[in-house]
Amino acid sequence: MRTRLLVLLAVAAVALAGCSGGGTGSAGNAASREIGHNDINPQPRDKVRDGGTLRLPFDIFPNNYNYNQIDGTGSDIFNLSEALLPQLFTTTADNTLVANPDYLTSAEVTSTAPQVVTYTFNPKAIWSDGTPMSWHDFAAYWKSQNGSDPGYQTSGTVGYQDITSVTRGVDDRQALVTFSKPFAEWKNLFGPFQPASLNSTPAAFNTAWKTTMPVTAGPFTIESIDQVNKTVTIKRDPKWWGTPAKLDRIIFKQSDPVARPDALANNELDWYEIESDVNLLRRAQTTPGAVVRDAPGQYRTQFTLNGAPGAPLADLALRQAIAQGIDRKAITQRLLGQIEPNAQPDGNHIYSPGMREYRDNADALPYDPAKAQQTLDSLGWPRTGNTRTKNGKALSLRLVFGGAVATNNDIAKTVQNQLAQIGVTVVLQPLPQPELFPNITRGNFDLALFSWSNNAAPFSNSFNIYGQPIGDNAQENYGRVGTREIDALFQQGNTELDDTKRADIGNRIDRLIWQQAHSVMLFNRPGAVAVRANVANFGARGYADFDFIDAGFLK
Repeated sequence: MRTRLLVLLAVAAVALAGCSGGGTGSAGNAASREIGHNDINPQPRDKVRDGGTLRLPFDIFPNNYNYNQIDGTGSDIFNLSEALLPQLFTTTADNTLVANPDYLTSAEVTSTAPQVVTYTFNPKAIWSDGTPMSWHDFAAYWKSQNGSDPGYQTSGTVGYQDITSVTRGVDDRQALVTFSKPFAEWKNLFGPFQPASLNSTPAAFNTAWKTTMPVTAGPFTIESIDQVNKTVTIKRDPKWWGTPAKLDRIIFKQSDPVARPDALANNELDWYEIESDVNLLRRAQTTPGAVVRDAPGQYRTQFTLNGAPGAPLADLALRQAIAQGIDRKAITQRLLGQIEPNAQPDGNHIYSPGMREYRDNADALPYDPAKAQQTLDSLGWPRTGNTRTKNGKALSLRLVFGGAVATNNDIAKTVQNQLAQIGVTVVLQPLPQPELFPNITRGNFDLALFSWSNNAAPFSNSFNIYGQPIGDNAQENYGRVGTREIDALFQQGNTELDDTKRADIGNRIDRLIWQQAHSVMLFNRPGAVAVRANVANFGARGYADFDFIDAGFLK
């Protein structure tokens, strides 16, 4: 699955017009926020010089390079995988998936009763250890993801659990994947693609890639990993059979987001995302040799509420009261209003604003502090002054967030003040980046502020987040909140081949997610970036995947 988690970072960004001149930029270009647009300084390859090193930031240094393993499911690993591992389908700027001819000569539904998808490999496609890609890789991938063996600590089983068999086609280079029932978003499966050796056993899946990717198959391969300096360097792979990458190497280095403007100005970094801090925007606009580029943002900022059994918010009515005490519009205006005066909150857990399927369903659990207070009273949390107590214990919640980013602190303090108005104490727990992901995945929080990303398969990707945990495996449902009704509707929607009908089911699910107070959506984060002006074919990608083959520096 290609769900991409932006783990606990700065969670907003200003909406800007992309610019071509050094360091200038204006605000409020609506076209730059429409899906289908990106701003990457597109250039033909003959205008891009051969060689050079592109320097990019890591938010959190990896502690597992297996994107499908629960500790590896983050945006940093996905971005790294785009350069190192097969992407059988790539996402375009208009948020659609297209087959990648470097790996597949064909991929199509060859039977509908039952649904069979036939994948045929490019005959040149091999792993870095010399093993040809084959149907065995599909079979092992399916085994690791279908949930039949709980030893695999996977972050998602959607789609894979509906596969009944993976078999050999006309030869080892062809795989036949048979489903027990139709699965509409099948192009979203098997990505990033991985060798059978990684998925052969739970031990290999969980631990074999904890410190490196020992097997790759992309335009780049790993050159070195520096644990001390938190740096991963990848180099152009001479074994790559496709169009060669323009860059010699790419260096990913963990860095504090607030330090990135200085790093760009000091020629230590070539690109970074502009968060919601207008000061960071101004820095980018005034940095010689840099430009601001803008496109729709993939990332969606929200609060997850921990409703796990035994947690303070395990009670549905209490979660609902907390959710109704958060003024999403006020937060959105506070964070984005200086640049985008009419900025509106995100009202949907599954579909992003701008997608044709999007509906604002937040009225299913609207902001209503008076109702929240009534609920808290009825639950036996009477208010004395600014505090509510029950059995001598105050109603106090821990909010975890990335403390290195000013905007996270701003949002956290705003919510703290809002919930104080209904008598709820919020204890702010800012954490350094490396500690955040483990705390979130293991449920060590009451409220958590972070962002999810969306992609070309929003429906099937959402089940990992909003479906009920499977035993002890929460997958990506870090709040552990779900219902059988939600699960059943996801199962129904995954089999619905009509896009309009599937969107209707998705919006029914979204209303239930709101009512369950699983999470409180805040806003869709615009996708402005600061980038060196001479960087070509790389910048504000919008919904598209990164192009690590054509990216480089102008001649």
